[in-house]
Amino acid sequence: MKKTLFAIFAAAALLVSCEEWQPVFTAGYDDPSAAKVYTESDMSAYGSRITIAELSKMYKSKTGGTPVKLSSGWIKGQVTSSDFSGNIYRTLYIQDETGGIEVKTGRTNMSNEIRQGQWVYVNLNGLVLGMYGGKTGNYGGAGMIQLGLEDQSGEYETAYIDLPLLVDTHIFKGAMGDAVAPVVLTESMLPGKNDTQATNKYIGTYVTLKGLRYDNQVFTLIYLTYNEDTKSSSNRIFLSDKTWGITTWALTKDRMGRMLEAGTWDSVNIGNSGDYSYGTVGDHRDVKSTNGDTYGDIERNAYSVSHYFKTGSTTIQVRSSGYSRFADIEIDSDVLSGAATIDVTGILTMYQGSIQFTLIDLDGVTKN
Repeated sequence: MKKTLFAIFAAAALLVSCEEWQPVFTAGYDDPSAAKVYTESDMSAYGSRITIAELSKMYKSKTGGTPVKLSSGWIKGQVTSSDFSGNIYRTLYIQDETGGIEVKTGRTNMSNEIRQGQWVYVNLNGLVLGMYGGKTGNYGGAGMIQLGLEDQSGEYETAYIDLPLLVDTHIFKGAMGDAVAPVVLTESMLPGKNDTQATNKYIGTYVTLKGLRYDNQVFTLIYLTYNEDTKSSSNRIFLSDKTWGITTWALTKDRMGRMLEAGTWDSVNIGNSGDYSYGTVGDHRDVKSTNGDTYGDIERNAYSVSHYFKTGSTTIQVRSSGYSRFADIEIDSDVLSGAATIDVTGILTMYQGSIQFTLIDLDGVTKN
């Protein structure tokens, strides 16, 4: 009997092991329309509805530091983001008639489960309202108010909800709505450095900015290695103040490696501002590479890039991920030269008092 049971368990374990190593997903995804469609009446068990503007006002600080643990209530919003292009990752942006907010789901491939335009309901009990990207001081400013769990590490004000059971306990799928129409913003409607969703209703929402002209500078932060402290001066390379030869929306691992090999960034100092005592990128050219994933001893990785544009006198950072599907696509040469402008549609965000703009995909970019 024991031998028989052992054989059964062994066969089952082998079957599970084989299933885990299936290389190709061949089944179809669940049809979102087949799932239960929640309504406002279903949410009555979670307390009263709170608008996104009302929720945002519960967070008092302009620059971060005071996360709020929530105990009741719910919000309703339409999904404006999609992670299909890879430029938005493990998160949802939703908005109602009063504003928008990021919900840190921690789930990948969310666009297969929840579509743009779909209504969702968020049970706030147990979630934390915090800020990402706030910075104090003269050169700082507000970041983004967002929803997530308490970060046990203390490094951030919120953490990803992540676990499927917790996601399903807090996020409920409603009916599909009409596509959300972006609001066209003029310069006077844009947020100031200390604005949050509590003071500017367009932050975190789906908008269009027209006539952006390239400002001939980028920003990206590169680490010599992720195996050491990423906040240490000796491990940081800042590309800023000019374009540094970056003409694509972001840097894939391959693109970053090729630019290192070409010596494009050899003159860049290693270190944080005021602490450039670690040589330059070029000093690492002759360091023996131990594998194909390094340049000297600088690891190759994908990196986000912020390209700076201007609308009037206001600077807009259009930020794209090195893991997005369009990371290696060249920005039109007429745009880079200033001969043409662009209109962009996506999510308006804030980071350390600066306006950042997140594209959902390149359909959100129109050349003028």
